[in-house]
Amino acid sequence: MNNLMIVSNWASEALARRVAEALGQPFSEMVCRRFADGEQYHAFPSDPGGRDLVIIGATHNDASHQELLDLIQGGRYNNARTVNVVIPYLGHSTMERAKPDSNEIPKGITRTRQIFRARPDFVAFVDLHSEAVLHAHGGEISTYHIWSDELAVAQIRESGLEDYVLVSPDYGFSKRVARLASLLGCPHTAADKDRYDTDKTIVGQVSSVVRGRTAVVCDDMIRTGGSIIQTANRCLEAGAREVHVMATHLVLAGEARARFTASPIRTIIGSDSYPGRESDGLLQVYSLAPLLATVLRGQLHRR
Repeated sequence: MNNLMIVSNWASEALARRVAEALGQPFSEMVCRRFADGEQYHAFPSDPGGRDLVIIGATHNDASHQELLDLIQGGRYNNARTVNVVIPYLGHSTMERAKPDSNEIPKGITRTRQIFRARPDFVAFVDLHSEAVLHAHGGEISTYHIWSDELAVAQIRESGLEDYVLVSPDYGFSKRVARLASLLGCPHTAADKDRYDTDKTIVGQVSSVVRGRTAVVCDDMIRTGGSIIQTANRCLEAGAREVHVMATHLVLAGEARARFTASPIRTIIGSDSYPGRESDGLLQVYSLAPLLATVLRGQLHRR
């Protein structure tokens, strides 16, 4: 661990500092400047040559994705002993396949391939929408899917909620919800959801198991919030006492936050995987740092 160098892209610096603290190691802040023509300058604050380089970077937008590629390739160029990458939030992760005859570009796969082709030694992802991206390389990269179940369960237990039932907004996520419910020792159910456009869904009925209980609607991410708010309303119609939400990735795109504020949902529990998310009156944000530190410690000890 004394040979470690921890850096991040700009977006994930706050989380990377927490990971470094959890590892008991210093955080190395990249030297960054922007030229008048928009080009960006990067330099490592010290020589990464011969060291185990750890890069933490969400790829929630094009700039962050490109910056992560630059850091990986910069580590290679400067002869880092190993290049280890943790991606707390993978952008375009829901685009892991193209519909037949659509001529779509499955950017979840193509962009992850760009990361792999930069030649890191190890890449870890957190709570992927689909594990298909793990296999978007030729076998030369060590990949790892980090599940945040234990952190999520601990946060629900510490939230003060009582007599709760976990609700999946669709059957596709119900297996994960069942796993969380098993850890919590509580019941679970799933709503009926159909997607009829890119960001538009319609949610049908929810089981009466929520009647008289606190419903916790669980998903891997919140983007626009449409299906989750619909699910919350179906829970209340089915007799739920109140509704809360839990999701790992708090994207909250566009007017999502305003929609949640106007909805009957009491709180949203989620992680700091998506840059800029902090606890406030609506959000209860827990950090992935202890979990990421544990994974990195295990990976580096195997080297």
